[in-house]
Amino acid sequence: MRSSGRNNRDSGRGDHRGAGGGTPRPKTGGKRDDKQRAGRPRPEERRYDVGGSGGPGGSSDRKDERGGGAKSGSPESGGAKSGSPKSGGSRGAAARGGAKGGPRTGAASKGSGPGAKGGPQRGRGQVPARPREYDAQVEERNRARHNKPQVKTPKTFGDEEGERLQKVLARAGMGSRRACEELIDQARVEVNGQVVMEQGVRVDPAKDEIKVDGLTVATQSYLFFALNKPAGVVSTMEDPDGRQCLGDYVTNRETRLFHVGRLDTETEGIILLTNHGELAHRLTHPRYGVKKTYLAAIQGPLPRDLGKQLKDGIQLEDGYARADHFRVVENTGKNYLVEVTLHEGRKHIVRRMLAEAGFPVERLVRTSFGPIPLGDQKSGWLRRMTNTEVGMLMREVEL
Repeated sequence: MRSSGRNNRDSGRGDHRGAGGGTPRPKTGGKRDDKQRAGRPRPEERRYDVGGSGGPGGSSDRKDERGGGAKSGSPESGGAKSGSPKSGGSRGAAARGGAKGGPRTGAASKGSGPGAKGGPQRGRGQVPARPREYDAQVEERNRARHNKPQVKTPKTFGDEEGERLQKVLARAGMGSRRACEELIDQARVEVNGQVVMEQGVRVDPAKDEIKVDGLTVATQSYLFFALNKPAGVVSTMEDPDGRQCLGDYVTNRETRLFHVGRLDTETEGIILLTNHGELAHRLTHPRYGVKKTYLAAIQGPLPRDLGKQLKDGIQLEDGYARADHFRVVENTGKNYLVEVTLHEGRKHIVRRMLAEAGFPVERLVRTSFGPIPLGDQKSGWLRRMTNTEVGMLMREVEL
């Protein structure tokens, strides 16, 4: 019987010439013949090409599983290359064309596709190859991105010198950071003589001079204390004779402190302790004339011109001593409580002046040191000075 055209195409158009022994299969009433069609493997013998590509030309190094031994896309296979649309992986035209070494047929020309011209293969499991020009452009962009010159970031970012001004002010005891920012907004803060008008300014606490309302802010790790020294305490940090001294009130301090000036052993009142050497030196230097105020208990009656005598000067063995201010605070019978203010700091200066005027001192209390008053501080109490008080002291001695 005649074979159909479809069977002729499936057998490779020429199998009847003896290439593979494949003859057209007669129709048998819808039943499949037991003999398998020539050149078609059994289902359990089929192998599917899901792997490598065939190289630049689209050919594969794997041999055709069903064709016998020819490579896919080779001239001997008589079929299309592995990259053609009709090749279908291992199911190429070579499998349909017959056995190894068969003659070429027209199926090879019909099975050719884009893969036959050496283009990128788009078979199953294969990644399309990118042109070399595209890879070169990608590499050039990567190099340009990594070889950019270093950009200098603004001072607001990155590692910078100094600290933010509001942080320094908060650490110095001027309030919370928010409160310090409000001080800056109100133009009450100066750095090195210039009013700060914006937030985020960075300063160096060790070098820059910071003022709030004209008062210098102690931003370094300095300590300032005010002690109400009782009578009988020696104005030294250590005493070899074992007497009570100023050092007994600050024994728990890690930083070494020293006293600013001295008070007589029997004199009470305010005395400053600090570790700021320059401030202590200026507070006691005659050039700056820091005033100290004393309350003295004496016996009267007092002449009316006693204040004038003290202001004009009292002759002592080491020169004249003059008071800046004198007034009577309290008078009970013969008992007088007078206030004397002077800027000198010679030894026993107040006691010697009043004694020379004819009024020995029974009790003496220093009530203020410069702008720092004793107030209601109890005898023997040590307190830390506020930042405002420290600023007032520094302004007194031009620091």
